[in-house]
Amino acid sequence: MNINATLFAQILVFIGLVWFTMRFVWPPIAKALDERADKIAEGLAAAERGKSDFEQAEKKVAELLAEGRNQVTEMVANAEKRAAQIVEEAKNQASAEAARITEQAKADVEQEANRAREALREQVAVLAVKGAESILRREVNEAQHAQLLSNLKQEL
Repeated sequence: MNINATLFAQILVFIGLVWFTMRFVWPPIAKALDERADKIAEGLAAAERGKSDFEQAEKKVAELLAEGRNQVTEMVANAEKRAAQIVEEAKNQASAEAARITEQAKADVEQEANRAREALREQVAVLAVKGAESILRREVNEAQHAQLLSNLKQEL
């Protein structure tokens, strides 16, 4: 056997094998690799879209939470204002009621004092008339007059 002929035959078989591989084996492999690369690219794009959607959702959630917190803070502030307003109104009403009761009590006291004065005047007048009557019925005597006046003083 000739080494050159063997080498030449091996080159022809190799070229045939390369041609067969390039013609029949390589296209399905390249197609499968391209499809796999497309699927991977689509998966990466979907992951990027998902990541951006997730970030947008996080931002929206943060905005909603902030808005909710603001609304709650506003509601609490309004409730506190209303509570202070109610307390102030109650204080004003209580002050007005206390002033009215005080005025009524003063008027009642004044009325009772006037009644007591009138009663005392009547009693003093009655006692004065009694004293004068007693003095006039008895004879005029200074010692008896002094005794009668001291008795009147004790009665008053």
